Amino acid sequence: MSVDVIYKTSATATGGRDGAARSDDGSVDVKLVVPKEMGGPGGVGANPEKLFAAGYSACFLGAMKAVSGKVGVKVPADATVTAEVGFGPRSEGGYGITANLTATLPGVDREAGEKLLAAAHDVCPYSNATRGNVDVGLTLA
Repeated sequence: MSVDVIYKTSATATGGRDGAARSDDGSVDVKLVVPKEMGGPGGVGANPEKLFAAGYSACFLGAMKAVSGKVGVKVPADATVTAEVGFGPRSEGGYGITANLTATLPGVDREAGEKLLAAAHDVCPYSNATRGNVDVGLTLA
């Protein structure tokens, strides 16, 4: 597989899951906190799963907009995508994540909405990056 890169960015983390992360331009600058469920102190702060959920939901909504003309389904201005990301041990060893995407498309009928979700899932970079590696569920609310 090759990618004709049209945009690059970078971020640097310090301290791992209980440190900080900052993008190269400073537009993302977050404190990282290990959740209590993972043995950490919890509290205010982000973690890699929250950041992944934010990125995936935004990217997937963008993918829906990108394919809307192709599939003939207009994405409403008040459409939302919520990504729920889970973390836990894998039966094969190590750790893994799961992702469930729930889209709300006010005024779009179920058949058209499901067609739009499927088309977006085919082109979304996050979906392509996770395909075959992460269980991803798609739900039309």
